[in-house]
Amino acid sequence: MPRSTPSATPSKLKTALDRGCLAILLLVSVGTGAWAYSTPAAWHRYFPGFGLSWLPQLGPYNEHLARDTGAAFLTLAVLSALALWRITDVVLTRATGASWLVFNGLHLGYHATMLHMYGLRDQLLSMGSLALLVVVSIVLLLPAPARSTPPPERKSAVDSPA
Repeated sequence: MPRSTPSATPSKLKTALDRGCLAILLLVSVGTGAWAYSTPAAWHRYFPGFGLSWLPQLGPYNEHLARDTGAAFLTLAVLSALALWRITDVVLTRATGASWLVFNGLHLGYHATMLHMYGLRDQLLSMGSLALLVVVSIVLLLPAPARSTPPPERKSAVDSPA
């Protein structure tokens, strides 16, 4: 039975799953990044939106920090868009997943230490959304399921009889 390698073409199911995960990460990163970079004071005051506000409790507004956060999210958006564009490039997809996992894992870890600053609703929403992003990042790192039968071999022009 052949082993799955990073250079192997992923299955249609794995490709669709990766495409969905990358789309989620791309939407989160573009939305958060553009907001934080273009209107940092509003982002600090109103993030995540929907009538909620999670950042003022963590400290005073800092334009430099807010814009750097926006720039970091936009950088991850570029990486996610490239991986989405080259969806069958397993190495790029996994590198994108690994990059997001570092960011999302550290992000979740920090916010887990700050739960005392929020009510139960905001604790659950914050931890749930951050944990979801960690899971989405991990999915990108998972190999495609092994095929039960090897794909048919292609004959090259060299192998064909003349």
